[in-house]
Amino acid sequence: MVIYQENCLPQAKSIELLYQAHNWLSYTKNMELTMRGIKNSLFMITATVENNLVGFIRVVGDGFTIIYIQDILVHPHYQQQGIGEELLTRVLERYPNVRQKVLLTDASKETKYVRDFYRKLGFKSCDNGQTVAMARFEN
Repeated sequence: MVIYQENCLPQAKSIELLYQAHNWLSYTKNMELTMRGIKNSLFMITATVENNLVGFIRVVGDGFTIIYIQDILVHPHYQQQGIGEELLTRVLERYPNVRQKVLLTDASKETKYVRDFYRKLGFKSCDNGQTVAMARFEN
């Protein structure tokens, strides 16, 4: 059974293992900095199974005019079980009146699956239409 908890700061080792499972190694290079960022998030939800972190979402922003979904991860062994959809749905339900709900994800070999997942939950790709999306990444 999956247990969801709001604003429960996960242990650094649990977060590190979840990021490693997705090969997000830029986060794991400096776990102290990563945990400071997570701690200062506007909102977060963890998903655990038998006390093991299997899913995580966090939001940054002002909570009134914009939210940015910074991270949404589900451990590969627990994907396709509705955990990611539940995490994202809970965030969207918490901020129904926020006009701008933004997320950015990288293209991968599963790009169609990723696009379909977000479209199902009402997101639109910024590479179509009137919106310009830009990002700058520092190593």
